[in-house]
Amino acid sequence: MITEPKPAQATIPVVALDDPSYYISRELSWLEFNDRVLEEALDARNPLLERLKFVAIYGTNLDEFFMIRVAAIKQQIEAQVVRRSEDGRTPTEHLEGISQRLRASLPQQMRVLNDDLLPALEREGFRLMRVGELDEETQAALAATFDETVFPVLTPLAVDSGHPFPYISNLSLSLAVELEESTREGVELHFARVKIPPTLQRFVPVEGGPAGERRFVLLEDLIAHHLDVLFPGMHVRDSYLFRVTRDADLDLQEDEADDLLRAIESELRRRRFGEPVRLEIERGMPEYMRDFLCNSLELEPVDVYEIEGLMALSDLWQIVNLPGYSQLRDKPFLPAIPKRLIGASDVFAQIREGDIMLHHPYESFDPVIQFVRQAAEDPKVLAIKATLYRTSGKNSPIVRALLTAAENEKQVAVIIELKARFDEENNIEWAKRLERAGAHVVYGFANQKVHAKTLLVVREDEDGLRRYMHFGTGNYNEKTALLYTDLSLFTCRTELGTDDTQLFNALTGFSKVTDYEDLWVAPVTLHRELIACIDRETEHARAGRPCGIRAKINALTESEVVRALYRASQAGVPIDLLVRGMCVLRPGVAGASENIRVRSIVGRFLEHSRIYMFENGGEREAYIASADWMGRNLDRRVELAVPVLDPVMAETLSTHVLTVLLADNVKSRELQEDGSYRRLAAGAAEMPIDAQRVFLTQAQA
Repeated sequence: MITEPKPAQATIPVVALDDPSYYISRELSWLEFNDRVLEEALDARNPLLERLKFVAIYGTNLDEFFMIRVAAIKQQIEAQVVRRSEDGRTPTEHLEGISQRLRASLPQQMRVLNDDLLPALEREGFRLMRVGELDEETQAALAATFDETVFPVLTPLAVDSGHPFPYISNLSLSLAVELEESTREGVELHFARVKIPPTLQRFVPVEGGPAGERRFVLLEDLIAHHLDVLFPGMHVRDSYLFRVTRDADLDLQEDEADDLLRAIESELRRRRFGEPVRLEIERGMPEYMRDFLCNSLELEPVDVYEIEGLMALSDLWQIVNLPGYSQLRDKPFLPAIPKRLIGASDVFAQIREGDIMLHHPYESFDPVIQFVRQAAEDPKVLAIKATLYRTSGKNSPIVRALLTAAENEKQVAVIIELKARFDEENNIEWAKRLERAGAHVVYGFANQKVHAKTLLVVREDEDGLRRYMHFGTGNYNEKTALLYTDLSLFTCRTELGTDDTQLFNALTGFSKVTDYEDLWVAPVTLHRELIACIDRETEHARAGRPCGIRAKINALTESEVVRALYRASQAGVPIDLLVRGMCVLRPGVAGASENIRVRSIVGRFLEHSRIYMFENGGEREAYIASADWMGRNLDRRVELAVPVLDPVMAETLSTHVLTVLLADNVKSRELQEDGSYRRLAAGAAEMPIDAQRVFLTQAQA
């Protein structure tokens, strides 16, 4: 990392840093990110089932994009919002841009699945077949399966003057069926809808076949093959698959949410009935049927996407998760335990010796679980306070330890974020159970999500009360800790304990803290402290002192931060950003961002940790954080950035973690001035560096 300032121009040109040409559309930037996910499915260096996994992730991501982002844009259009975003687009222009971009990239998704992965799977013994391709004996066996397990679940719905268009649930698959009825007046055409039951497996196993081969048919194909059973006396002309996506974001008004738990339970029920935002149809569907569905769902042609191949790609997890086939998967690994903690039965004693940092998933999440379990059973522990955003569901060891602590009559206070998107129901259930066990449960706030990740344990040590803390960049979820890269910090530093106590008092009571000593807390101080540090680097550059900014975040969309980075770049500050997903900053623009480099790593693990690093005139400062550089994180959520005060750990973050990540030339892509990404590759004289593989190898050594 170059820490001496790059020569700034003698006279910095006056440019309007709010000019739309300096900003990339956040929506199109997100689609670029999802295309990078799809690239991993195309990469033959990845094992076959891992490539299929990336296709499933691509589809899941896209579903959520429509349910949240596109739904929000359509709401703006309906409200006749004409204000342009930072990149100069109106909501209508955003919707059109999304549509154009997806119509160019969706065919690639289908090609990689249809022309590459499915044939490769077939060579490995997986065959996805059509019912009509099977021999008569096998078809008869499938017909018996249909009669016994599928037919009783189906409910065909007629659509005519006496039967209104049925409600189509979110992300459900349906068959649009063309029927003919012979009458005295001639042949009458009818339309019916058959829902593909989500309670049944999408990929139906086909028994028999050659040894070592696993055959499947799609549930919708099995149903389509037996539609005559559903409509006796009618002639089935044809059927076409379609799928509807609906607005799934919660819409809570602060003045309507006096009882937040009840309000969210009500919103979850309403989520099923959100407005349609996308219609996916099978290629070949007649135009009149497409128009009928569009009119019935009140959608426009821009909302319709024709799919050639498999819909609902998230269902591919059924194949990805089939037992066995280790040769088609990434090599399994066992997360390492740091040497200080190997065989240590007393986590508190280890923390008293000095701060501990873990790098997940390379290092185990077990010490975090052990920390809470020991606190729950330790008679010297008086109180435990925790923020929970996402957990691992019904068997979360973290929440079970908190339940044990409450049952052991310790003072337990838990801030459970009921608005954690798509985890609301799990969190409501945990909140009720914790309350029944005697814990103090706070449900967060109607107008802010509590996204900070911290655990605070108050213990009566021999020399007095001491506060032990865990701060994390990721959720208290032992399952995702094997899949996401995150950082954990254990400490009992007094200054951080005072701040963390103030934070919990603000979350559970009426404390109106306006400043913190060491922690950066959103929405109170984090935004202004971040801007101040960027501006400080700018001043160091102008004064000729060592300077530099390196950060690892998941998204960069907040315009004030972008403008501060542009000003720093103009002054000559070298800036290296690792931004996994959306990035609206446009690097390499003359007079604004020549000194900014933006990279994105998409690999085996989801890059999730947040690190902020400032050279600060030679007195380097390092932070780990829960917050990305987005407006929602900095101004509308409760977030934490925690200083790494141990100099050895700060040095490790700087010269090891960030340096290796920035050296990646296997899974890294660099953002170009035009908003596209260029995949990096090792030159002839360079060694290929896959950062995640480097960390994994070092942890296993």
